[in-house]
Amino acid sequence: MKITDVKTLVVGNPWKNWIYVKLETDEDIYGWGECTGGLTTASEQGMVAELRSRLIGLNPMNVTGTMDFVRKTLFLTSGGSAASGIEMACWDIIAKKAGVPLWQLFGGKVRQKIRCYANGWYQGPRCPEAFADRAQEIVSMGYTALKFDPFGKAYKFMTRDEELFAMKIVRAVRNAVGDNVDLMIEAHDRFNQTEAIRIGQMLEEFHPFWYETPVLSDNFDRINEVARRVRVPVIAGERTSTVRSITKLLSGGAIDIVNPEILGCGGITGLLDCFAAARGFDAYVAPHNAQSPFCTAVNVHIDITQPNLLIQECFDDSSVSWTDDVLSGYPKVVNGFIEPGDAPGIGVEINEQEALKHPYGDKNFLWMFEDGWEKREGNH
Repeated sequence: MKITDVKTLVVGNPWKNWIYVKLETDEDIYGWGECTGGLTTASEQGMVAELRSRLIGLNPMNVTGTMDFVRKTLFLTSGGSAASGIEMACWDIIAKKAGVPLWQLFGGKVRQKIRCYANGWYQGPRCPEAFADRAQEIVSMGYTALKFDPFGKAYKFMTRDEELFAMKIVRAVRNAVGDNVDLMIEAHDRFNQTEAIRIGQMLEEFHPFWYETPVLSDNFDRINEVARRVRVPVIAGERTSTVRSITKLLSGGAIDIVNPEILGCGGITGLLDCFAAARGFDAYVAPHNAQSPFCTAVNVHIDITQPNLLIQECFDDSSVSWTDDVLSGYPKVVNGFIEPGDAPGIGVEINEQEALKHPYGDKNFLWMFEDGWEKREGNH
């Protein structure tokens, strides 16, 4: 089998342009991958385009060799989301050729379903009442865990009034959903160590499930120090791009939950490596997942096979109304749990004609150090 063409497709989701890559082959089997860049679109699409001539003629069934070739082509760099999307598409082809769902290739299931937490559900004004009302709606859908960032545009420090207002949002959500729903507090790398510790100690009364990336994610010494100083579990790892980085983060001794991002850590193989590295530290993995339902599907195929999975992030129930016009076959959350399908490959199809109705938007990004980013409005 040989790759005959490499194409990209951009879909203008309001808060993050979704980017897909399609590998076509001489056996009429094709594979899809996602390479959404978050705060970049053209660069990811451009990298795939520049790799096209290098990929044509390669055998996608040899995914390890193909991706090693890509890494060397890029002078020993990971290739970010672009390379991860290409790698996903290779795996999609392999599983389709084998006639089995992707999860079967990784040893089969260790569980029947996966607990999810909702994110992206807060799409309105930054006020406690709006957060509380929307949180109740999400819990009524069956979710037992919610993540949110109550800190507005905070950067490094917050004034006392700003700290208290953020806690007012958390308190409103806790009061709205009760004590049996887990709250994940997202900090988006905002704070310096002093402020992160102070905020973490203020959060203790709400018993959050975790406190996420309170300082820069790649400052492993600082994030471990924060974890030692607060009585709330601290999670980090979404910015790590190698297993070496995950290992270094866990070696600090205070973190035992990590959230690698499949598009940042090397795709499917990279995420599997992160699970394995975490097992060496008796640590658990809660994969970061802030892209389209396609990435949810890929994560779930991996999660179902891994004994040290903790929980899976999911934005899908707060996605745009036209999502199902573009994507089909992706798994849905039912009563707070999700499970992969049994269709060969990843099992997700993309309607390319429908996708063209939702073009790239130059404001479809989350600028999280500006007022109003929570509204996730983009070009709409």
